[in-house]
Amino acid sequence: MSQDRIKRIGVLTGGGDCPGLNAVIRVVTKAAITQLGLDVYGIEDGFLGLIRNRMRRLGMDDVSDILTRGGTILGTSNKANPAHFAVGKDTEGKTVFEDVTDRVIEHIEERELDAIVCIGGDGTMSGAADLVRRGVRCVGVPKTIDNDLMHTDLTFGFTTAVQTATECLDRIHSTASSHHRVMVVELMGRNAGWLTLQAGLASGSDVIVIPEIPYNLDSVCATCVRRSQKGKRFTLIAVSEGASQKGGEQVVDKIVHDSPDPVRLGGVSTVLAEQISKETHLESRATILGHVQRGGTPIAFDRVLATHFGFKAAEMLAEHKWNQMAVYRNGAVDSVPIESVANQQRTVPLDDPLIAMARAVGTCMGD
Repeated sequence: MSQDRIKRIGVLTGGGDCPGLNAVIRVVTKAAITQLGLDVYGIEDGFLGLIRNRMRRLGMDDVSDILTRGGTILGTSNKANPAHFAVGKDTEGKTVFEDVTDRVIEHIEERELDAIVCIGGDGTMSGAADLVRRGVRCVGVPKTIDNDLMHTDLTFGFTTAVQTATECLDRIHSTASSHHRVMVVELMGRNAGWLTLQAGLASGSDVIVIPEIPYNLDSVCATCVRRSQKGKRFTLIAVSEGASQKGGEQVVDKIVHDSPDPVRLGGVSTVLAEQISKETHLESRATILGHVQRGGTPIAFDRVLATHFGFKAAEMLAEHKWNQMAVYRNGAVDSVPIESVANQQRTVPLDDPLIAMARAVGTCMGD
C-alpha cells in the first residue's frame, strides 16, 4: 500500500449487530466520497468479507435513507476472526482453526484498499489490531450494546439498547404487579453490567444483579420477602446474563465450537427464579429479553453519536491518522490506539456513581 495519498478504502461492520451501524456507514461513505474524493468499498459480513473476498463499491445512493434503519446493510459476522478462523473439522469431529491473515492481506491488495474502517466491538478491534500488526492501516469505530470497550465512555447502540430494555422492563413491571409475582428479567451484556444497571435504574427495578457483584441468594430472597410483607406483592429483578451467585459460576447457554469466542452465556434468570421460588415460596417467573435488545431503529442520541464517530473516522482518514479508534470521553470525541482496546473489556467499577445511586433509592444490588 502506498504511503502517499489514499484513493480507496474499505468499510466493514463486525460482531453482533446493533442500532446505529448504518448511520456510521452513511457518514463515512458520504464524507469519503464528497470531501476526500475516495472510492469506498463495503466489505460484506465483517472480516468474513475480507477472508472470502466479498466486497462491493458503495455510492451515494447506496447509503441514502439508511440513517434510521437498524442492523447493517453490509451484514456482519461474529465468527470470522482471520487469526483464528474455522476451516473445517478433523477426523474426530473437532473444529480446526487456521490463521488466514495472509489471505486477507492478498484480498486487500487485490482490491487496492489503502485503509480499512472497522466498525465493531472488542472482538472486531482485536481482529483489527492483528491486521495493524501485519501492516494494514485501520481506523476503528466503537460499537456494542454492552458498552464494554476500553477508553470510551459510550459506544453507539448502547443508549438505544437501554431504552429498549427499559421499555420491556416497564411492561413486565405491570404484569408483575397484576399477578403478584417475582419477575426475573435477563438482559445482555456478557461480563459487563452497564446495560442491566442503567435499564434497571431507569425502570425502577427492585433488584439489580450485575456480573461485577456476585449475588447473595439470601439477600435477594430477603428483599422479595420483605416487599411482600410490606404489601408490595411483587418484585422486579433485572439480571445480567453474565451474573453469577457468590461462589458459583456463570450460567452457560451453549458452546459454539466454530466461533473464536465459543461461550454463549444465558439462563441465569431461570436459575435465579427457581432459587427464589424454592427458598421463599413466592411465585417467580423468568424472562430472557435476548436479541430484541439489539434490534430496531436507533434513538436520536445514538444517531448523532454514530454520526459523530463516523465523521471522526473520516477525519482520521484525511489526516492519515492510522490504527486509531474513535472514542467518546468527557463529552468529546477523541481517539486512542486500536491495540490499547483489543482483548479487553470495560466493566462497571464497584465505586461507580450509578451503583451508589441505586443503593440510595433502596435498590438491592444482590449483595
